[in-house]
Amino acid sequence: MLESLYAFLDQNEIFTSTTIVHYWSGLTTTVQLVVLSLILGLILSVPLAVARTSKNPWINRPVWIYVYVFRGTPLLIQLYLIYYGVAKIEGIQQSMFWAIVEDAFYPCLFAFVLNTAAYTTEILRGAMMATPNGEIEAGKAYGMSRFTILRRIILPSSFRRALPAYSNEVIFMLHASSIASVVTIIDLTGAARDIYARFYAPFDAFLFVAAIYLCLTFSIVYGFKRLEHRWHRHLRPLES
Repeated sequence: MLESLYAFLDQNEIFTSTTIVHYWSGLTTTVQLVVLSLILGLILSVPLAVARTSKNPWINRPVWIYVYVFRGTPLLIQLYLIYYGVAKIEGIQQSMFWAIVEDAFYPCLFAFVLNTAAYTTEILRGAMMATPNGEIEAGKAYGMSRFTILRRIILPSSFRRALPAYSNEVIFMLHASSIASVVTIIDLTGAARDIYARFYAPFDAFLFVAAIYLCLTFSIVYGFKRLEHRWHRHLRPLES
């Protein structure tokens, strides 16, 4: 079967076995960037969201500034500042960090993590602020500490409420990852640009990538719908 597929691809002028492998390599890079940035951004956003809800201005205000800056500026500008700006820091090229900074993947990942963490922090903050007071009072009545109430009541219920908004952030991060190609990373968009430059066929190259992004987006939407169905099943009316 694979031999027949390769024979069919080799008869095509654009979508040959070589270009399909190139697209697959770009897809792998895109998935790695998006998954790693979302995981690291989510881990970073949880303590930031907790700090954001603090009434202490020395804790709240720095997080507010970080969120305001990264939500108020384009991701592309953030990527340029991190990718090109860090390399201009005096002494960085002679340090042990240059091996990481030199590889475009890691500055790009760093920019994506900071950006998605800022948006996720605000999503979680809103969900935490919407926690019913009755749930918190019930935890206090059971003698729970503030940390226990946060861990066992506020955060679990906040994750459920934040799920629909966070699914939009995941889709946004997938689409925004296409700018990685501007810093020499061969992701899906970078692979399409290579195919276009080789064959001068913009519709074939970019429509194929658009179809891949569309499939990935529908997969994410379906996955979150299933997760919402599972996490919110206690809200469904009981069947008689």
